[in-house]
Amino acid sequence: MASRRNIAMALTAATLIAGTIAAPAAFAGTTTAQAYTCHYYESGTGVYGYAGYYTGNTVIPSSTGVSSSGIEAQCLLKKVGFDPGTIDGVFGTKSKTAAKAFQSYVNDRSGYPVMTVDGIVGSETWPNLRYYAAMYIY
Repeated sequence: MASRRNIAMALTAATLIAGTIAAPAAFAGTTTAQAYTCHYYESGTGVYGYAGYYTGNTVIPSSTGVSSSGIEAQCLLKKVGFDPGTIDGVFGTKSKTAAKAFQSYVNDRSGYPVMTVDGIVGSETWPNLRYYAAMYIY
């Protein structure tokens, strides 16, 4: 009887170990997103705002997978009052709509086209998004 229990425990342990080793491979390349928390702060000069996921101004957030630039852009859009939906890092339709609204807002406020209204957060939009976010951090 003791040997059956030992065999059962060994099989259970082997199954758990195999599942643990195989699990990361099963999720590799997934586009499944989770909700992220934004941690806002300003640059040392107080000119630009950040949310703790991406500090650059060139990477365009992905619409097909989770990216740090996607999380950052969604956080900053939310901070400045343009709802990107769930902060999940996937820059989908709702995030692009929020980005377009932000781009239009900045252009209207400036009185001339500062950036293309295309819903893409790229090298034209990042600095403006960071600038406006810094105004709303505190």
